[in-house]
Amino acid sequence: MCAPGVTGLAIDFESRYKKPAIPVVLREFQEQLTDVGYAKGMPGIRIQYILGPVWGKTGEQLRKAVVYGNNPITGKPVAQEIVDKITKPLTADEKQTGEWKRSLGPATYSGTAAELQKLFLEKRYTDFMPVILPTEALVDEMLKATSHAPDEMLGRMNPGSDAGETWTYTVKTAAISAVMSGAKPEYFPIILAIGSTGQTGVNVSDNGFMAGAVINGDIRDEVGLNYDVGAMGPYAHANTTIGRAWNLLSINGGNCGKVGTTYMGTVGNPMNAINIIIAENEENSPFEPFSVRKGFEKGQNIITLFTGWGVLSAKNWKANVWGTTMDYPKIIKDIFDQQDSMFGTIAVLSPPIANFVKDAGYNTVEDFTAYVTGQSAAKPKAKFGGFGGFGMGSAFTLVVTGASNNNYFSMGGMRPGQSIEIDPWR
Repeated sequence: MCAPGVTGLAIDFESRYKKPAIPVVLREFQEQLTDVGYAKGMPGIRIQYILGPVWGKTGEQLRKAVVYGNNPITGKPVAQEIVDKITKPLTADEKQTGEWKRSLGPATYSGTAAELQKLFLEKRYTDFMPVILPTEALVDEMLKATSHAPDEMLGRMNPGSDAGETWTYTVKTAAISAVMSGAKPEYFPIILAIGSTGQTGVNVSDNGFMAGAVINGDIRDEVGLNYDVGAMGPYAHANTTIGRAWNLLSINGGNCGKVGTTYMGTVGNPMNAINIIIAENEENSPFEPFSVRKGFEKGQNIITLFTGWGVLSAKNWKANVWGTTMDYPKIIKDIFDQQDSMFGTIAVLSPPIANFVKDAGYNTVEDFTAYVTGQSAAKPKAKFGGFGGFGMGSAFTLVVTGASNNNYFSMGGMRPGQSIEIDPWR
């Protein structure tokens, strides 16, 4: 092989760079990499498993746990296993090739309701909560809520890495997931809009990232989305089932949420259960709706997808010290300054808090954002895990939802992504 533009220089890359190597991986990923090996046609690939994690440890701790430690699966010394795997010839079994491909299974199942609930659990078609069984009649009823053909390809999705294949799914796949979640047909265009993006409801990451969405427009009242008392809680049928349908579509259409292979959240995230579906309280907000600030018309039915760490009550932060008077703009800024910048910061304000901000002289969200983020350039970028700068900017997002019965609000790390028009999916 000759280098481009060089005459007479030949390099034998095969002999010069062909050296034996093996991946060294944490033991928790054994099941995942077994699947990957089959999917890539290398079921016998040699992999060295070690006890992790490896970052954040001293050199002495690494030597003890890894270099001089034992394989947590086989119990044998790691160093000797590495030498053997690099130097010893492959066995007959290790030379075997072959690919594992998923089967779509039968188009329908039959049995009693109890038998089918058990079957769906065993096959991991669910989020491990009981589902509405997707009978043909219920799926057909769901499909009536859209003009799109059942066999139309809706999207492509994978759990967020090479840990799992990218799957494609149809409008009918989404209808089945919507029925299973308990969603009503009138919610279906929203579920289709989400599905069209290919964004996962459940990510593979060790961090246990969560997903969420903000919905604006007249559809909020049309389908009964809650943006009053308990707006972010699980006590509204539309909010809850739309978020759950997103997860079920991710599981059954996008190869997500399989613990040990396509879901590896170290301690998990309870927000993965149904995601956070926020309908903005446009009527009681002193600011323009979030979708209008994204460039859409007021009243237009828009859903914006988010991903990130999640949100917590703002009372969780030391900056939010209660007193006889409260400087909410400064409290929000102080919390922002404490946030990791990987996903930026989202402030989910109740109408009273939003009005405090407006009364403090911030007539637009843009004005307030400039105040909150004004010192961000001098703030060091967040460190991620010990691998150095991994910040994605200091974005600040503000949405308004909830009731006016007290001065509560929430903040956290969530970054907005795609904004999708819902009506084309009717």
